[in-house]
Amino acid sequence: MTTPAARTPRFDRGRWSRAGAETVRPGVHRIPLPLPDDGLRAVNVYALEGLAEGLVLIDGGWSVPESRKALEDALAGLGHDLGEISHILVTHIHRDHYTQAVALRRLLGSRVYLGAGERRGLELLGSLRTTRPAGSLETLTRSGAGELAERVAAMDHGDFDPGVWEAPDRWLAAEELRFGDTRLRVVPTPGHTRGHVVYLDQARGLLFSGDHVLPHITPSIGFELGPAELPLGDYLDSLRMMTTLADARLLPAHGPVGDSVHARVGELLAHHDDRLAQTLAVVGARTLTAHDVAGELGWTRRKVPFADLTAFNQMLAVNETAAHLDVLAVRGHLRRTRSADGVDHYTALAG
Repeated sequence: MTTPAARTPRFDRGRWSRAGAETVRPGVHRIPLPLPDDGLRAVNVYALEGLAEGLVLIDGGWSVPESRKALEDALAGLGHDLGEISHILVTHIHRDHYTQAVALRRLLGSRVYLGAGERRGLELLGSLRTTRPAGSLETLTRSGAGELAERVAAMDHGDFDPGVWEAPDRWLAAEELRFGDTRLRVVPTPGHTRGHVVYLDQARGLLFSGDHVLPHITPSIGFELGPAELPLGDYLDSLRMMTTLADARLLPAHGPVGDSVHARVGELLAHHDDRLAQTLAVVGARTLTAHDVAGELGWTRRKVPFADLTAFNQMLAVNETAAHLDVLAVRGHLRRTRSADGVDHYTALAG
């Protein structure tokens, strides 16, 4: 689940998600698109204009009619139409970023780019043909939350539409993309998903950060099919790597534009340090499962008890707790043992 980080920037939570385009820099516009029944309110796509190739979008949105209408209206307000979209550069495979990109390609012939690390996730979607969060359900089982896994599995996760999970036109590695005079550096940032990438416009000092760096929440970790072995470790490494790049304005997928990527990354790292310490303190001298530990932690900014979360958010909470416990085990603070029934147990190590 998305959880608050160390400090919440001051802004009107509703204002950033209002329909229409916000000009970030000349030729760069933030367009929030609605999300159906989602607490995140909206997903930002960014339109880059003034290019010989036409309009380039960063992320595509969720393929629902209200999202396409909002995109069409926002572009019209800028003097453009959908037919001018030539390329859609997607940060990761989650449906609020990827599915409308594929739908627009089918409608317009636009080219869709995606990080190469998402190939396995897309293949699994094609073979499993389900929108159920299979990877997260497996984590629940090994976390001692089998009953919760059954409840989440029985939920309505929507119909699987193979048409919006087609492969991209191009798989991206760490490379530079050129559109006229605009250069975008593709930076792999595994963690939120294995193939998440961000796009750095160094000349204009802009980072299109997707879900990797968000201004007021932390992204869920490893919420995908077949998650990585240590997704939180990957995420923390990817955050630290951001500090080796020149600082830039933060153009996130959810929330308002921020002034400094480096400042926000520092807050996120501090948040995870605090969360790791809290998680270790809960284990104490006991041997516990991730489900046990999640049940004793507070959730969201208001420290909501685990029992008061919805079943879906309980799943995200247990998954995030397991990710933190696994990092503590790798760092030598905990010992992880797996019982005969496939459940992981964590015990603090002396020292």
